[in-house]
Amino acid sequence: MNKIYEGKAKTVYETENSQEYLLYFKDDATAFNNKKHDILENKGKLNNRISTFIFQLLEKQGMPSHFIKNISDREMLVKKVKIIPLEVVVRNRIAGSLAKRYGLSEGEELKNTMVEFYYKNDALDDPLMTEDHIYMMRLAANEEIQEIREMALRINKVLKNFFLQKKIHLVDFKIEFGRTEDGRILLADEISPDSCRLWDVTTGEKLDKDRFRRDMGRVTESYEEVFNRMREACV
Repeated sequence: MNKIYEGKAKTVYETENSQEYLLYFKDDATAFNNKKHDILENKGKLNNRISTFIFQLLEKQGMPSHFIKNISDREMLVKKVKIIPLEVVVRNRIAGSLAKRYGLSEGEELKNTMVEFYYKNDALDDPLMTEDHIYMMRLAANEEIQEIREMALRINKVLKNFFLQKKIHLVDFKIEFGRTEDGRILLADEISPDSCRLWDVTTGEKLDKDRFRRDMGRVTESYEEVFNRMREACV
C-alpha cells in the first residue's frame, strides 16, 4: 500500500478501494508540538480500540464519521476524506491551555460548554482562531462552521454522558473533521486519551495524555483503564 501521510501518532495508507484509507496507529507519544517524544508500548493498540468503540457508539447515535471497521489491533478502515485544517476543541471544565491562557485553576466546571477552533498548522503552533478568521482564510464556509460546531456539541453530549456512567469526567477533547468528494462533512481522525482529558470522578486521577505531558508515568496503564471501563458496557 502507498503511504499517503504520516502524522505524529498515525500513518495513512491507500487501499485497493479509491474511496477508502487505512489508518495505522503508532506507539509514538508526542507533546508540545513534537518537542517531547517517546515510544510507549501498546499505546497504538489501545488508541485504535478506544477510537473504534467511540466511533461505533457515535454511529448508533446518528453521528456520521469516516469510520468503516476495525481491521486489526492497530489498523482501522475509514472513508476517504480531505481533512479540514481545524482542530475543534470542546471544553466542559477548565484545564490545559484554557487555564494557562487566563491564569485560571484547573477543574472548575464551565457554566456553558465551550467550543474553540485552532488552525491546524505545526509551524504556527496551532493558533486559536475565531469563526471570522476561519471564513477569512477560506478554510470553511459559514454554514460549514455552524455544522461543525453543532456536530461537536452533539458528540460532547453523547460522550460526556457515556463517560460519566463509567465514573469518568470528560473534561475536554479535540476532534477533526473532513470532507468527502461530494462535500459531506464527517467526523474524522481519532477520539482517544491522546485527544481527550479524562479524569476519574472519585479521585480526580488523570487517565489521559496529560500523564505523558507532565511526566506522571503510567500512561498506557491509564489508557488501558479507560478501555476496560468502556468495555464493561458490552458485558
